[in-house]
Amino acid sequence: MTPTAAAPAGAAPAPASPSQTLSRGIRALEILAAAPGPLTIAELADAMGVHRSVAYRILRTLEDHSLLVRDDGGRVQPGPGLAVLARSVSRNLQSAALPELTHLANTLDMTAFVALWDHHDCITLVTVEPRHSGATVAQHPGTRHPINAGAPGIAIQSALTEAEWDRLETGVPYRAEAAEARRAGYSASHDEVIAGVSSLAAPVRVPGGRPAALAVVYIRSAHDPSVVGAALAESAARIERQLA
Repeated sequence: MTPTAAAPAGAAPAPASPSQTLSRGIRALEILAAAPGPLTIAELADAMGVHRSVAYRILRTLEDHSLLVRDDGGRVQPGPGLAVLARSVSRNLQSAALPELTHLANTLDMTAFVALWDHHDCITLVTVEPRHSGATVAQHPGTRHPINAGAPGIAIQSALTEAEWDRLETGVPYRAEAAEARRAGYSASHDEVIAGVSSLAAPVRVPGGRPAALAVVYIRSAHDPSVVGAALAESAARIERQLA
C-alpha cells in the first residue's frame, strides 16, 4: 500500500470538492422556478444537460422533501416545501418590511417590494400589490435582475461609499447615480430593467448583513417622484429601527 503524504505543517487544508449531486439538485430547482409552467422530466433533463435517469433520481429526492411535485401528467413544478424554506430567508427583514410594503402599495397605488443583493444581481424577497388596482406591474418573489440596472441596485450601492464598494471587489462599477442617491436618500430609474417601467428605491441597512432595497415599480403615476422617494426613505428608516 502506498503511504499517503502528509500535508506540510501549517499548510491550509485543501478546499472541499463541491457535491455534483447537490449542485444538480439546486440547478433543477432553479430551472423549475424560472420555467413558465410545469416541465416534463425529459425537458428538465435537457435543461440540466444530464441523462433522464440522472434527472429522475434527483427529482425523486426533491419530491421526497416536497421541494417539487408532479401533476397527473407526470410534469414537475416547484413544491410547497420551497415556500417553507423561502419564509425563513431574511425572516426579520420580511417581518419588519411587510407592514411598510402594504402601506406603500395601497397609499401610492404601486407594487412595493424588497430586493436583496445576491452577487451581481438583485432578487425580490417579498412583494405587495395595491389592494384596489387593476393595472399594476407584477413583481414576483424570486425575480432577478442585474444589480447595475434599476433603482434597487442603485439604492443598494448608495448604502455604501464608493470606496467601501470598491473594497468589496464585486466587479460591478459604482454608479454615479448611487452617489446622488446617497445624498437624496432614494434612487430612481426608468426603462432600465423593463421598457416603459419606472422604479424608485431606498436603501435598507441590515445589521450584520448586506444592504437591501425597499422599492416601488410602476408604469405611470400621479405622485411626484420626490414625494414617493421621501416616503420610501421614511419607511426604510422605520424598518432599520426594527432591525436594530
